[in-house]
Amino acid sequence: MEQYIATSLDWLTNWLTQEGAKYGLKILAAIAVLIIGRIIAGLVRKIIRGAMTKSKVDPTLVSFVTSVSYVVMMTFVIISALGALDINTASFAAAIAAAGLAIGLALQGSLSNFAAGVLMIIFKPLKVGDFIDAGGAMGVVQEVGIFTTTIKPPDNKKIIVPNSNIMGGNIVNYSAEETRRVDIVAGVSYGDDIDKVRKVLSEIQAEDERILKDPAPMIGLMEMADSSVNFTVRSWVKNEDYWSVFFDTQEKIKKRFDAEDITIPFPQQDVHIIKD
Repeated sequence: MEQYIATSLDWLTNWLTQEGAKYGLKILAAIAVLIIGRIIAGLVRKIIRGAMTKSKVDPTLVSFVTSVSYVVMMTFVIISALGALDINTASFAAAIAAAGLAIGLALQGSLSNFAAGVLMIIFKPLKVGDFIDAGGAMGVVQEVGIFTTTIKPPDNKKIIVPNSNIMGGNIVNYSAEETRRVDIVAGVSYGDDIDKVRKVLSEIQAEDERILKDPAPMIGLMEMADSSVNFTVRSWVKNEDYWSVFFDTQEKIKKRFDAEDITIPFPQQDVHIIKD
């Protein structure tokens, strides 16, 4: 009995020694893969962060991209470490792929908004402070985020628009250029002297220092409508002066027309009654 126990112990000792040596090397290899892989993932993350920062990419996008890239790289490192232990990683890869697909389907709308946000940050069709008309909202851009854009309309509301809505349609950026054209229609009666009207309108433009000389302002007879002769008054101004010039010019036109006895007609119809 004692000899049998001794033999068993010897066999167990030899087996543990052999298997321990074999699995010990595998464990060391797995640890080495984890350490080296983590170091490489960290270096790649730093390189990506440095390149994006140097390119003046939005800090929010830099943080998001570097974090996602690091997680993806470490996932591959962990799978490689499990493979070094002779663990079948096919099931892990399949589970990760299935989870990724499920998450992608669940977050389809969010991923679309994210992609649109990335494009907005890269191509910059708008920026904070711009006055835009996009995604069914008009106002000043307050924040351009990864998933949504915050817009403040003139009545001081807060509108949060999904980025996919903005990138999926036309974007009218009123602040993209330094100058804008103010278009005003001034209607006078058919009995007024159109040369006098043109002279008065030209004087109004010349007296306003906010109206630029280049491009030159323009006055043209647009149409002879049913009840009035309509002039188009076009003036180029700096972007920040647009609304003040727009309102002031209309007020000046009304006052000058009254002072010069120029009639501003209102829609009317002449009714003729024929008696039998």
